[in-house]
Amino acid sequence: MLEQSRIPVVVRATDPILQSGVQMALRTRQEVWLVDEEVAAPESVALVVTDRFDDRGAQLLRTLQVRGFSRVVLIAGELEDTEILTAVEGGVCAVARRADTTPDLLVRLIKAASAGEGALPPDLLGRLLNRVSRLQRHVLEPRGLHLAGITNRETEVLRLVASGLSTKEIADKLCYSQRTVKSILHDVTNRFQLKNRSHAVAYALREGLI
Repeated sequence: MLEQSRIPVVVRATDPILQSGVQMALRTRQEVWLVDEEVAAPESVALVVTDRFDDRGAQLLRTLQVRGFSRVVLIAGELEDTEILTAVEGGVCAVARRADTTPDLLVRLIKAASAGEGALPPDLLGRLLNRVSRLQRHVLEPRGLHLAGITNRETEVLRLVASGLSTKEIADKLCYSQRTVKSILHDVTNRFQLKNRSHAVAYALREGLI
């Protein structure tokens, strides 16, 4: 019963001394349960520790991603903005610097990751949001794109579908052919693996796209 109430955690590090130290810090914590990577379920939290998020760290994340781990916490000595983006692409949802990390913080980050939440140091979060904002303004918007991966034209069509318009009515309103409207809806449903136009509208509303 005790193990069932704990969060299963896999600890991986780029250095065996780092790995041993983190495992020792967590072994006495009642909130977590250390498990071997080979037998860990995908819903376990993977805790990755590295001095610097270099190629070795990125490769370690890719290995965990291939194994199906989606709840990953990264503890690193130093992190550049571009490295944070790489880490997030590799499945990381919580990040902390080694110098700031205590056993209590480790447990908080593990709990956040287990609950599907994210966590970043405030300064890293601020810089990351600034980069995302610049990407939207200078790269995506001039091309009619959004961070959500949907174009202005697709947004217009989905809004009209949500308003109850038929394919012909949408085509007439936007001065498109019916074939174009159908193609736009087909592209959206395929890209986001949606079942039909109703599912596409529900998805867009839920994600705040329309």
